[in-house]
Formats: sequence, structure tokens, C-alpha cells
Amino acid sequence: MPAPILDYYAQNDKMYVATDCIIFGFDKGKLKLLIFKRRVEPLIDSWSLIGSFVKLDEDVDQAAKRVLKEITGLENVFMEELKSYGKSERDPGYRSISIGQYALIRLDEYDKELVQKHGAHWYEIDEVPDLVLDHDQMVNDALDRLKRKARFKPIGFELLPEKFTIPQLQQLYEAIYQKELDARNFRKKVLSLNVLIKLDEKDKSTSRRGAFLYKFDYTNYKKLLESGYNFEIA
Repeated sequence: MPAPILDYYAQNDKMYVATDCIIFGFDKGKLKLLIFKRRVEPLIDSWSLIGSFVKLDEDVDQAAKRVLKEITGLENVFMEELKSYGKSERDPGYRSISIGQYALIRLDEYDKELVQKHGAHWYEIDEVPDLVLDHDQMVNDALDRLKRKARFKPIGFELLPEKFTIPQLQQLYEAIYQKELDARNFRKKVLSLNVLIKLDEKDKSTSRRGAFLYKFDYTNYKKLLESGYNFEIA
């Protein structure tokens, strides 16, 4: 019978665990991504997603929430684990695995001074510069996840201000899907979902007649979700 291994952990190689945040926002009809210049070697000053090594006393999702709060000042926003990235050569600095987390935030809510302090910048999704390591792959994977999820759940409302118009909602879904949608069919579909509350207010920023504002009905959404309702939009 082989002798017991007294300290199995000490005999094996060590590696770091990181989390990288793919932070999406929506502004003026464009889907945007928050990135910054890397501050550490190797590849210092290269464009990068915003991330951190996971501390010994925190869970991975807690680390991602910490990063998001440190950069944007926001808490309790939509954030979901994407996948792990663990190729042996992914980080020339040291062997590490990163857990990608994508987040959706409203651009009228984040702390602009805090973002500026960290040297972060918003880029339209089709104008994002090349990113370090495997961060380009993370962004592409997050976009694919966002497209799939938005097709069956009204996830896009996480990116809109509290009050919005149907055309603004359509612009958002066009930005996510990267294609034009028929305005009449889109309006008919989203109203049939029964998750919008029509307000007695209008947005007149684009026309004299204006467009009615709506709010997302979270209460009814939760009831319909529990009943197994299909929220397919496009």
C-alpha cells in the first residue's frame, strides 16, 4: 500500500485565478464597452478589459463585483459568469486562469469621475481597439451570449434608462443583434409581452409630436417568467 501524501497541495504547481469584466453600456443607439490601459507589466499601456486577481478570502463573483464597484461605483447591476479562460500561454506574466464576467449597466447611473480616475474609456463595440491577452475572445463570447440571452429574455432593459421609448428600445436590440428590425413588427411584439408600463409622459427630443415613454414592469415579468412564458423578441 502506497504511503499517504501528507501535503498534496505543497507538491503541486501554483497558479493565479483572475476575473475579467466585460462591461457593456448603451448610449445614443450604440452598444459600448468599457476598457482601460493596462497598468502592469507585461504589456503595460495596452488596451485591456478591467479585471483583478481573486483574493484568497473572496469568491470569484465577489471579486467581479468588487472590480465593477471600484471602477463604476455601481452595485446590484446585471452581471453573469461567462466562462473560464485557461490556455497555458494566455498570460506571459505568470500561469493564470481568468473567469470572464459580463455586466450590463445604464450609462446615466455610473460614476463618471470614478471611471475617469481609473483612466477607463467607453468605445462603441465596432470601434474597440485590439485588446491584450485573450480579451478580444472574451468580448466576442460575451456578445454571443448577450445576443442569445436577449432573444428569449428582456435582458436589454438593464441597459436602458428607467424611462424609455419604443424606438429607443428598438435601437438597443438592433445594436445587440447588429441588424435592422422592422419597426411595426418590433413594436407589436414587445407590447404583446405585457412587461411594459405606458406612462403619461412623452420624449420630444427627436420630434415635436414626441413618443410615449414606458417603464419595465419587473413584477409582471417575474410572474410570467415563473409561468414559463417565452419572451422571444426577434
